[in-house]
Amino acid sequence: MLSAWLLPEHIADVLPTEAGRIEELRRLLLDRARSYGYELVVPPLLEHLESLLSGTGRELDLKTFKLVDQLSGRTLGLRADTTPQAARIDAHLLNHEGVTRLCYCGPVLHTRPPGLRSTREPLQFGAEVFGHGGLEADLEAQELALDCLRLAGVRQMVIDLADARVLRGVLAGVPLEAALLQDLVQALSEKDASSVTALAQSAPAATRSALQSLLGLYGGPEVLQRAERELPDRPLVRQALADLAWLAGHLQVAYPELQLGFDLSDMSGYAYYSGPRFALYGSGWSDALARGGRYDEVGAIFGRNRPAAGFSLDLKALAEAVDGYSAVRAILAPWGEDEGLRSSVRQLREAGEVVVCALPGHAPEGQAIRCDRELVLAGGQWQVQARAAGAARRSI
Repeated sequence: MLSAWLLPEHIADVLPTEAGRIEELRRLLLDRARSYGYELVVPPLLEHLESLLSGTGRELDLKTFKLVDQLSGRTLGLRADTTPQAARIDAHLLNHEGVTRLCYCGPVLHTRPPGLRSTREPLQFGAEVFGHGGLEADLEAQELALDCLRLAGVRQMVIDLADARVLRGVLAGVPLEAALLQDLVQALSEKDASSVTALAQSAPAATRSALQSLLGLYGGPEVLQRAERELPDRPLVRQALADLAWLAGHLQVAYPELQLGFDLSDMSGYAYYSGPRFALYGSGWSDALARGGRYDEVGAIFGRNRPAAGFSLDLKALAEAVDGYSAVRAILAPWGEDEGLRSSVRQLREAGEVVVCALPGHAPEGQAIRCDRELVLAGGQWQVQARAAGAARRSI
């Protein structure tokens, strides 16, 4: 018999020290998004399934927990991604004609973890800009993502750029069944040359050659020049390469320390993205810390197909990836009924201090709270002093 306290696999409690680190990051990132003009929304965890899977393809469908609503009999889903919900809010609740900027931070649930050490309950932070189809919105999403990671303490950042239109341009005029296209996208992402060859055997020779070229088009800025030579001269391909060059140029100016990379065969989220996409990495961290791009089809099911760009990240993974969080500094106060003591504790808390009252018979300190000062009665006044010997006192 399983113990009642055991949690499902890849589901875990967040304990005080880690929770404090995550909450600190949440506040930092939401404040930074607000400084760009993004407004906070809090969508529900549970929705009708067709809303949650709007324009996202089979990948998100497989990640989504499903259940039957006992009130309506309809199938509901526990969100695996908040972007479709933001699109629904933009389309039907706000219904602005111009640009809308929304941000959010809340848990999502996945049926399977993406990796052996990954959680099935990420805490997703994200930002979306709706209503502008120009590259300015893509660049804003990338700059906000970079600013968020830099604020969190990520150093030596790397951005990988790609574009869903490259493959669409390569395959233009080549009819492929949905299942075959999905297998081809996976083979390209895994750089499986033999599978790409087998899957594309019925395609024209020029298409087969271009697909093989895609497998090697990853690296630094020289990749774009190679792509211009090796890929078909088609409108979608030309526009995608030009847009990637424009974004890379602006990022190099604004973030000279940023390492730029390109991987034109990376088809992550191919059914979801409609244009440029990006992934951000930090030094010593093999998994992407943030992902985003352009997804203009996300609002189609809501009857308001607006341009959209943005990004998201998992705050739990980000908290694990960065250092620099220290325990909360607090003041240790005795518990007592003396009105002067109780008044001093209230004043300190109102001034923003953390004051821990030592309940009779118990040690006051926990792992995430470090009492480096104490409230003592000296000369008839309650005063704060350092707990180390010889520290100066501060009167309140």
